[in-house]
Amino acid sequence: MQIKDVLLAPGNGAFFYDDQAAIRSGATQDGFIYVGEPITPGFTSLRVPASSLSVGLVLGDDTVVWGDMMGVQYSGTGGRDPLFEIAQISDLTSRVVTPRLLDVDASLYLDACAKVFEPFGQKRLPLALEYGVSQALLRAAAYLQRVTMAEVVCAEFDLPLPTRSVPIYCQSGDAREINVDKMILKAVDVLPHGLINSRQKFGVGGRTFMEFVKWVAMRTRELGRPGYHPVLHFDVYGWIGQEIGLEPRSIADFICRVADSVPDFTLNIECPADFGSTQAQIENYARTVSILDDRGSSARIVVDERCNTLEDIRLFAEAKAAHLVQIKTPDVGSIADTARAVLLCKANKVGAYVGGSCTETDLSAQASVHVSVATQADMMLAKPGMGVDEAFSIVGNEQNRLLAMLNRRRAQNENIG
Repeated sequence: MQIKDVLLAPGNGAFFYDDQAAIRSGATQDGFIYVGEPITPGFTSLRVPASSLSVGLVLGDDTVVWGDMMGVQYSGTGGRDPLFEIAQISDLTSRVVTPRLLDVDASLYLDACAKVFEPFGQKRLPLALEYGVSQALLRAAAYLQRVTMAEVVCAEFDLPLPTRSVPIYCQSGDAREINVDKMILKAVDVLPHGLINSRQKFGVGGRTFMEFVKWVAMRTRELGRPGYHPVLHFDVYGWIGQEIGLEPRSIADFICRVADSVPDFTLNIECPADFGSTQAQIENYARTVSILDDRGSSARIVVDERCNTLEDIRLFAEAKAAHLVQIKTPDVGSIADTARAVLLCKANKVGAYVGGSCTETDLSAQASVHVSVATQADMMLAKPGMGVDEAFSIVGNEQNRLLAMLNRRRAQNENIG
């Protein structure tokens, strides 16, 4: 079950890396680009085409299985790893990771991950590297065992074969109105993200954002088929805190007003504020969650910024500092840790959302589906890219194919039994 060679292939992510600090500081949009000077280290312009690096594991029969490394859209901020650099990651993979890969049993997934991702020079390997290599190792184990990637995860974590589909969440990008219509026509489970990442989009006192929320609800009623009732999920990139203030009660007041404006819908608010550190984020999010719960609000807080690694997720979940945790897959690192993160959230009765980034690839999205379904996450992101159609088809079709195979496997097992 040895790996006999390792291939590397540079590639493209499905969107762009953006300098979030510069955008928050007031950078203006000119067409598709942002105008201004970069603030975040590594950025030569405010919007950079996303790059990726594919790692291929050559197995004993010359079959090659692949995984993709990349960073997230807003790299280098919120406690995240710096901007993804192909040359740097390629060099580290060749020097450090490849010799380790050639020395593991590829059929033993968690064991292989543990050996390959040991610290290098007292430091953890880049999380993007862990993410891509762990996808390739998961595909290798699935191929060698003649099962799906989801079944490998189930076996490694002692989980039953899943029967339920995981709700899919789509993001609109800046083409909000057109993409909201697409989502409604395709009956997406959770929508629309909205990309509320600037003062212009949030509005003075949040008025622009409030009007957009009400418009999405109205449009859902107008275009949705009978019985269609999605969850409304908006990512505000900390703008409630920036515009309203960083007092949890004031933030909760604003969120309640938004929820009251769309009373027939469950409302998710992602990243209502950025308090500057993981500990401050935990303390203030926990207070905001408690206030909303005491009021019986239907609104739910979703954490993203300052909650990156498995350890961060554990801290937020144990503190009940969110109703729903985004498990941002490239920021978590090994996709095995994504599985651990979902199970950790469930153990603490906190929602688990397997997210990621628009900068990902088809391969990383498909691997994420298998982990999401195996662990029965509460929802998963349609990715990659900022278009609805491509991401929804990649994630949705992969899930449907997987469930068809698992249903067949279950029937076979019942016949044997």
